[in-house]
Amino acid sequence: MSLLRRTATWEISESEGESDSEIKSKSTYDLPKTDEPITQRIQTEKCDAPARRSEAQNFRDNLSVPSTVAPSTPSPGKRRRRTKEEIDADKLNLVQKKKVREKLRNEKAQEKEKKRQEQHRRKQDAERLKCYRPENCLKCLTVCVDSALLQDERSDILLGSLFSLEWKTTIEEQQLLHSITWTRDLPQGEDKPSPVLEEQVLMVLTLNDFLDMVVSINHAEQKGTEEVAVNSLFKKLSEYLNRNGEKVVTLAVMGPNPNSWTLCSRRHEDQMLRPQMGEEGSDIEEALVFLQLYRNTSVIFLESWQGLTDHVCAITKALSKRPFKQLTEQDNLPFCLDGSWASGVRVERDGTGLSHVWSRQIQQLNRVSPAVAAGVSSAFPSPQLLLQAYKDLDSEVERKGLLADLLAKSGERERRVGPEISNRVYRFLTAQNPELVLD
Repeated sequence: MSLLRRTATWEISESEGESDSEIKSKSTYDLPKTDEPITQRIQTEKCDAPARRSEAQNFRDNLSVPSTVAPSTPSPGKRRRRTKEEIDADKLNLVQKKKVREKLRNEKAQEKEKKRQEQHRRKQDAERLKCYRPENCLKCLTVCVDSALLQDERSDILLGSLFSLEWKTTIEEQQLLHSITWTRDLPQGEDKPSPVLEEQVLMVLTLNDFLDMVVSINHAEQKGTEEVAVNSLFKKLSEYLNRNGEKVVTLAVMGPNPNSWTLCSRRHEDQMLRPQMGEEGSDIEEALVFLQLYRNTSVIFLESWQGLTDHVCAITKALSKRPFKQLTEQDNLPFCLDGSWASGVRVERDGTGLSHVWSRQIQQLNRVSPAVAAGVSSAFPSPQLLLQAYKDLDSEVERKGLLADLLAKSGERERRVGPEISNRVYRFLTAQNPELVLD
């Protein structure tokens, strides 16, 4: 009975998708059809029972919960206790990494500070250059007029023009009598003390004062400077120049040009001048040459105070332009200047551009094209190499024709340099006679 019930239950478990009627029919009628007797089948089932129980036991063992007993090998998630040497090594490694990070941080900070200082320096240079521009430098100039010049009523023309231009003007006693000087205020950041005294000095003289100075110069040339009167203007001028050797004095004579003077004429003015110049007359040109050569003093003749005012304004404007020109001028050679107007080549500090200078120097010879100069400079990149090549040759003929077979490429055309140009380059580099004509 138990076997039949088990078989029916097994058949029911395999027919889950069938209907109830089918299940009933199978459970009732679908018994295994076999010709062997039931007792034999029961014995077969009993023999197979131990094997089935062993399979069931294995299946339950596989489904059982794993044991909680700790394995013999350590778990990979559990950390091993470190030794003191390992801890010290890790600390040392951390300290080294910290030092490296600190060093990188300091280098970045220094680089950033360097960039900031460079930007600040460039900004200061730009502001300094802006202060030295003529329109701004003109505002820093002060025209200093000697108070003795105000005794002439026509001096109002000079002062009125200076005030109308809104230029700084001071009236004070000067070291040199009847003189006009200039001072300039330096921008902030300059090491020199401010204000700076300009080297230009303009001494205003009347015609009679200038003639007295000419007479004093004649006496100085004939008898020596010690014979000159103490109160003469020439004596005062000489003492001032001896104390201030860097000054450049210009004498502004209020009167006609001496080239228009005729001492032998019958005019009353000339008759008044003749006693002052002496019986034999004074050579004014020699006095002018003496002042120019020995005292570095030039003389200009102005017809009126308006001419003097224009001259003072011209000097003031020129002084306002000079600092900017001095700040921006270059000391390079003419053929090294940067500018297409002069066909110049810029030479950097690392020597970049010297090969172009060498090519331009060859091109300065007559009838030497840029292609020929480029061919010579490519074969011998410097004058020293070409001179060494000349020294290595034995005969003069070989030296003169050294460059004759070099190729000069001009676009798609090629031609030889030729013996004529080769000979001229050789004479240009080796000739000892400065008067030698190369062509």
